[in-house]
Amino acid sequence: MKSKICLVTGANSGIGYVTTLELAKRGARVGMVCRSAERGEEARQNIIAQTQNDRIDLFICDFAVQSQIHTLAQEIKAKYERLDVLVNNAGLIGNERELTPDGLELTFAVNHLGYFILTNLLKDCLLRSPEGRIVNVSSEMHRFTKLDFDNLQSEKSYTSIKAYGISKLCNILFTKELAKRLKGTNLVTNCLHPGAVATNFANKANGFLKFLFKFSKPIFLSPEQGARTVVYLATEDEAAQYTGEYWEKNKIKKPSLDALNEAYATKIWEISTELASLQGQTF
Repeated sequence: MKSKICLVTGANSGIGYVTTLELAKRGARVGMVCRSAERGEEARQNIIAQTQNDRIDLFICDFAVQSQIHTLAQEIKAKYERLDVLVNNAGLIGNERELTPDGLELTFAVNHLGYFILTNLLKDCLLRSPEGRIVNVSSEMHRFTKLDFDNLQSEKSYTSIKAYGISKLCNILFTKELAKRLKGTNLVTNCLHPGAVATNFANKANGFLKFLFKFSKPIFLSPEQGARTVVYLATEDEAAQYTGEYWEKNKIKKPSLDALNEAYATKIWEISTELASLQGQTF
């Protein structure tokens, strides 16, 4: 991995932090994308101290704001000649339905459109890699919902678990459609369920999801355990033989029927392109 250039979003804590740490241990150059400059720099210094790898770069972006994702992409393209690994990990769970500055439901915007926009804006960088990988962190929570295109952004009803489940289902559909579009290139893409991980990203959840996280946290996986499949997909030669798959514990797993629906995957891509104003700029 010493010759690899990697980018990890949501990199200052939880799975993103551990993934960055493990890639740094392997000698890769790693870009950390964080929302907070202060917390990001603290995490960066900790990783450098632990690994003695000073090739760790910090980028700041709030994935709720599309203009910031565009700025981030420009900064990355100016910094790196290519990108070998992109780990889309940044995410959240909201407490109530909230709109972003772009007028989109927050969970959908950050957890799905954030992946979609950044990946497509970095298209040229990724295609320059001799063996590129795009890893999308999804969740088994995608099974808790059915896809309703008339309620994609929780316009009719909102719960934390439904909004989060929709966004994670979209992660899988995005991966499936992206894999189709990458045929004939040097890029592969896969998504995964990291396991039920004890991190703080669900602090704002409400209802059943808040109850679940509060009372189940003692038996949840550690971030180190949760990051194992992410790191596997980002680094292992065996993983590069597959694309468009959903993984858990380093093994391919069948997702929900909605997640396997090719028509849904194509439609989500089309809707996402329109919501992100990326016509003519995607893979």
